[in-house]
Amino acid sequence: MRNCQGKSFVTIMIFIAVFAFLLRLLISRIIKVAIPQNESSAQATLKLISIALENYARDNKGVYPGSLSAITQTKPPYLDKDYLSKSSLKGYNYSCSRLEPSGYTCSAQPVKCRINGTKIYTINTGGLFMADDCGKKD
Repeated sequence: MRNCQGKSFVTIMIFIAVFAFLLRLLISRIIKVAIPQNESSAQATLKLISIALENYARDNKGVYPGSLSAITQTKPPYLDKDYLSKSSLKGYNYSCSRLEPSGYTCSAQPVKCRINGTKIYTINTGGLFMADDCGKKD
């Protein structure tokens, strides 16, 4: 009887090991699919923010707003929502380190590097777009 219990335990442990391995493979595949989607969304969102800021400046004699709320609360709004106040959007956090009448610098950074995205995107006054590896910042 003891010999059967030992074989059952080994069988259960092998099953758990195989299940854990398959689960790890599945999770890594999901991450590989999600990262390009998150990065594409981050690029599009930053470009949307930049276009809204540039349009605002064009309509206000070259003066950029001091906050995104200034362009979300106009009638009609230049931007549909304040992306900076949201905690994260599709794995990226958005911020503007410089948002003043003379220009702006806004960025999108993955919540977790290599899990949500691999790049940090930055856009500056005039729509100058840059990308940098997020691994350099950790």
